[in-house]
Order: sequence, then structure tokens, then C-alpha cells
Amino acid sequence: MSVQMSLLSMLDERPMYGLELKNGFEARTGGVWPLNVGQVYTTLGRLERDGLVALHSEDGGNKAYVITDEGRILLGEWFDSPLRSSAPPRDEVVLKMLLAASKPNVDVTQVIQAERRAAIEQLQGYTRLKTTEPNKDDLGWMMLLDSLIFKAEARVRWLDVCEARIAQQAPGTGRTSMENQPGWIAARDEAVPDTEKDRQVL
Repeated sequence: MSVQMSLLSMLDERPMYGLELKNGFEARTGGVWPLNVGQVYTTLGRLERDGLVALHSEDGGNKAYVITDEGRILLGEWFDSPLRSSAPPRDEVVLKMLLAASKPNVDVTQVIQAERRAAIEQLQGYTRLKTTEPNKDDLGWMMLLDSLIFKAEARVRWLDVCEARIAQQAPGTGRTSMENQPGWIAARDEAVPDTEKDRQVL
């Protein structure tokens, strides 16, 4: 659905070819969500079938599409309506934790440490990208970066809570002290203060 609405939103600005839509989508999302041009044309075909876009022009084998009145109505309804999901999206890390916690032959604390290390690296990457981003006037791109930073930060905090729960339920095993691993404190200090500053700004 989000790819459909993204294409409709860009076509609401002007008619575009499939490759223009692909490049426009990736430029607005900073390449975080790459889009296959085949997926673009498949989606355009569905939108055309449903009367939401129409063929505008054709140059050789390239087709340019334009949004229809029905497409603008659907796009307006999408912007006006909050998104609700009957079930939370499946999260592979959460599933991994649930399964690891039920298996006696798996060291769940090691799983936590590996996932937390990856999350912190991701958080650092997004934070550096934000501070070095040359297109700070691109409001949409900066909002996307904010979203990715907060999600990565939430992941780190959730893994902290998971580790604390394990320590509470298994006295004596204790935390495996990720904090004692070289570089962990520096890595976290580098990431978290920046997000705290971001929160103050927001």
C-alpha cells in the first residue's frame, strides 16, 4: 500500500515515467528503501487497472503516467485517515528473542548482546548521517532519519529490558556485562546523547 500511495503522491505533482518514479522515491527516502523498477511498473499496472492512474504519453517503450481524479480522491483519503493495523507487524528480532528464550541450548544473553551491538551500530550510522547530511533542508528526508534513529534507540532500550528480565528470573547468572566489553560504552555514549539532543529540539 505505501508504495502505491508514494507513486500516487509523486504523480499528483506531474506525469512521470516509471524510472522517474523509482529515482524520485529513492531520492526522497535517501535510498533507505530501494525500489525495483519492475516493482514500479507492476504497481503502475495495478493502479491503471483500478482507474487510479492513466497512460499520459509514450516515448518508444517508455510510458508516462498521470494520476486520475479517482487516484487523487484515494490519496486525499490516505492523508486524512490515520493508519491502523489489526495486528502489529511481524518483527524478526522479537521472534528470535521469543524462540531463544524457550531453548535451553541457546544462550539468550549472547543473542541479546549481538542484537544490541547491531542496533547500536545502526543507531550510530543514522546519527552520523543526520549530522553530516548535506540536504538538511529536505524536511521529508530529515523526518525519515528521525524515525530511524528513534526506532534504533527503542530497540536498544528494549534489549536492555530483556536482559534485565533474564537477570531477574535467573539469579546468579547475572548480566553478562555487555558494558564490560571494549568499546561498548563509547559506542553507546556516541549515539544516545545525540538522540537526546534531537528530542530536545523536537
